[in-house]
Amino acid sequence: MAPANSSTQPLIQMRDVVKIYATAAGEFRALKGINIQVGKGEFVGVVGKSGAGKSTLLNMITGVDHLTSGEVIVNTNGSPASLHRMSEDKIADWRGRNLGVVFQSFQLLPMLTLVENIMLPMDLCGKFSTKQSRARAIELLRLVEIEGHADKLPSQISGGQQQRVAIARALANDPSLIVADEPTGSLDSTTAEHIFEVFEHLVSDLGKTIIMVTHDQTLAPRFTRALGIADGALSEQPADANVLERTG
Repeated sequence: MAPANSSTQPLIQMRDVVKIYATAAGEFRALKGINIQVGKGEFVGVVGKSGAGKSTLLNMITGVDHLTSGEVIVNTNGSPASLHRMSEDKIADWRGRNLGVVFQSFQLLPMLTLVENIMLPMDLCGKFSTKQSRARAIELLRLVEIEGHADKLPSQISGGQQQRVAIARALANDPSLIVADEPTGSLDSTTAEHIFEVFEHLVSDLGKTIIMVTHDQTLAPRFTRALGIADGALSEQPADANVLERTG
């Protein structure tokens, strides 16, 4: 499955990726020969029901879990490399410098202020000085329209505001790729719409590449490319189609 502009080098390639889990009932094939290419500047939506393999797919892309067979090629630094052939230290370094992750449950550290939560990835990566990282964190909070709450704790703001902070944190080290795991799944419809608009802005105005998994099939027409996933198998669908029509 090639990106919309296949003339450019893909940012991420998955080649025949299989993931099998050993269970008490026997082997469970969570992913069944996934092939996908994602190019720079794409907003790719992977739409499927719970248990379809969406989160497992993201775990392969981010390198937080090992694949059973196949290959994930990353090209975020201009030199393609096989992600799962890297050492754990190199994978962690690649993740810190090139990848931003947004979770459904926000995963902000409760004892840190909002600005400190955003500074943390920068401090761990060593890409900016402390003064620079704070200034950048404030600017990112401004980008997601929540800078007025910079010194509050996560418990002092709403769920939608926490997700905005989580997006700002994902942008901390200026990654080329952002992956989002059901980022609007726990939000009310109005707040979810605001969060989705932030993602659209990141793609259209800042040139970010986003891979987002969701169970919400109504979002399919708004991605630059929509894919359906069911029972660990991926299917290409036009973005203006009902992605779950054949997979759900």
